[in-house]
Amino acid sequence: MSADVRLENVWIKFGSFVAAREIELTIKGGEFFSFLGPSGCGKTTILRAVSGFLKPSEGNILIGGKDMAGIGPNRRPTALIFQNLALFPLMTVWENITFALEVKGVNATERRKKADELLELIALPGQGEKMVGELSGGQRQRVAIARALAAEPEVLLLDEPLSALDLKLRQHMRTELRSIQRRVGITFIYITHDQGEALTMSDNVAVMRDGVIEQVGDGTTIYDAPGSPFVASFVGENNLFRGTVESVDNGMATVTTTVGTLLAKTPVTASNPLKVGDTAYVFQRPESLRFAKPDNQINRIKATIVNEEFEGNFWQVYFEVPGSTKPVKMSMVNDGSSSERRRGEVVELVCEPELSVALAEGPLAAE
Repeated sequence: MSADVRLENVWIKFGSFVAAREIELTIKGGEFFSFLGPSGCGKTTILRAVSGFLKPSEGNILIGGKDMAGIGPNRRPTALIFQNLALFPLMTVWENITFALEVKGVNATERRKKADELLELIALPGQGEKMVGELSGGQRQRVAIARALAAEPEVLLLDEPLSALDLKLRQHMRTELRSIQRRVGITFIYITHDQGEALTMSDNVAVMRDGVIEQVGDGTTIYDAPGSPFVASFVGENNLFRGTVESVDNGMATVTTTVGTLLAKTPVTASNPLKVGDTAYVFQRPESLRFAKPDNQINRIKATIVNEEFEGNFWQVYFEVPGSTKPVKMSMVNDGSSSERRRGEVVELVCEPELSVALAEGPLAAE
């Protein structure tokens, strides 16, 4: 059973400091929803408010249509998985999983039956008698999920649970978590500062900055149609060109920059529509740049090669362009051919207008 979660004009303050402001959001039942943002942006604060460990200064939180005001964390239809997992080292795996049921007075036979069912669900059958210390990091992560699911919550809250794992295990657990969520069908609310986690697993993502939700959307929309300069500069990599808007027509903007005139789309998700004369940012992702061909007449950028890095599956090529103190980056798939590029060589780059994004000037993510 899953429940939707509704936040209505939620504010969370600590004295004069505002940790979250004007949060208006609906998370659908059965959805895998992520809050994504840098440290200190307010995402964990919101999670604590949903779980009941923190009371909103203003606004309402509803779970399954029921107002949670005055309802403590032990009586909410939620379960929370902490960053450190908080498993009990002196208990076996099955005892850890069913600890909440033991507190409720469920007998050992029923608890063991439930533990075995959940061990099958998390792909750890027959591991119930092991001690927690005998498990790998990924296995302990799954046990923590099973323990949370044993209480049969309608909403599972996860506070950066993969942050302590190494890269390969973290990538593996993304797939595992998404698979488990689909099997159990309950609402997952996930907190992370890792863009890969959010984009890979989530049905929808809320990108946060300084206590405010900048944009909500599925991963493709967040990546391809960022609604603000912060989202564009925080999610993935982008090359940034500053300029002045010369015209806006039919969803496209013409912007005069130090590298020339650039034509770029204006996303319907943009929080501030562009107008002629505005200062604007044009964003072009490294994988969207390529070397210009004779028939490319739009968005040509003259550039000088300053460096290249080989990463196995990709070449990362860096360029110096007029008016920029930061190198422009282009990502090229390694197709097995040898590199013929030389440092100091002057070339022309191009990025199709549909792959370029123009947004009104605004705050950027810290580098």
